[in-house]
Amino acid sequence: MIDLRSDTVTQPTEAMRLAMSRADVGDDVYGDDPTVNSLQDMAAEMFGFESALFTASGTQANLLALMSHCERGDEYLCGQQAHNYKFEGGGAAVLGSIQPQPLTNQLDGTIALTDVEAAIKPDDIHFARTRLLSLENTIGGKVLPQAYLANAQALAFQRGLKIHLDGARVANAAVAQGIAIADIAAHFDSVSICLSKGLCAPVGSLLLGDERLIKKATRWRKMLGGGMRQAGILAAAGKLALTEQVERLAEDHENAAYLAQQLNQLDGFDIDLASVQTNMVFATLASHVDEQALVKRCRGEGILISPGRTLRFVTHKDVSRQDIDKVLQVFKLHLQA
Repeated sequence: MIDLRSDTVTQPTEAMRLAMSRADVGDDVYGDDPTVNSLQDMAAEMFGFESALFTASGTQANLLALMSHCERGDEYLCGQQAHNYKFEGGGAAVLGSIQPQPLTNQLDGTIALTDVEAAIKPDDIHFARTRLLSLENTIGGKVLPQAYLANAQALAFQRGLKIHLDGARVANAAVAQGIAIADIAAHFDSVSICLSKGLCAPVGSLLLGDERLIKKATRWRKMLGGGMRQAGILAAAGKLALTEQVERLAEDHENAAYLAQQLNQLDGFDIDLASVQTNMVFATLASHVDEQALVKRCRGEGILISPGRTLRFVTHKDVSRQDIDKVLQVFKLHLQA
């Protein structure tokens, strides 16, 4: 199957499978797994943090960050489209008793810093205590500019807030700008990085921060059932995700741009080409296109896409240029039917 639903469907590389089969392991809850420890130490050094924590998922890494920065009754500011607000089951509120304050994302994915400043609550018993600003990069495939991150960091510092990055696809953001992930991470007190999206590891994310934050997050991870014992089998793939898969993301970006350009020439798809900055393409269907019929036709041809009036296509390691040409051919035949 040609699966364009998400980059979460990537298969681990053969090198990852071999490394997993040979990984040295121990009990990570005791801190004894040498491969997990190696991954955490390597990531902390690579991205400029004191410490790192290997977690089961990006959702868990984000929740641990929110619960470690905030106490019960505190508040975090984020975008309306933020993954840790909209797509993570309300975990901050349900499990952390932390109030989200969502703000409008601008067309480029940023949150207007004037909106951020206006949303910070006064020091008054009537209000939740604003403690954290959470940003996401990339968001909807869009890259937040470095200058914006610097300004957001300065605002957070001036107003006494911590600043967290949901960096599920921060590697895509770095590759798109031709900079190191560490250059983006430098603007944040904590960062989550997903290893199992475009970086192809089968499972896992990292949370990075200072030693105090990671110590607190480790306690929350245990409480949330995230202690994974002989997790070195998974961490072995995570190490290769960081050392072998980051630069390869440029291929995914090129394929996404190609897909967008070709789709935009078809009568039935409308795409803002300027918004295709990394590995995501959002295509709005014309009124005459039956989305369910298109999805069904694609499945019959060995292509998986998610339904919607605006279709999201995500390129990744397991989607080649040849695959994209097949997808385009199927779309053309469907529109001509």
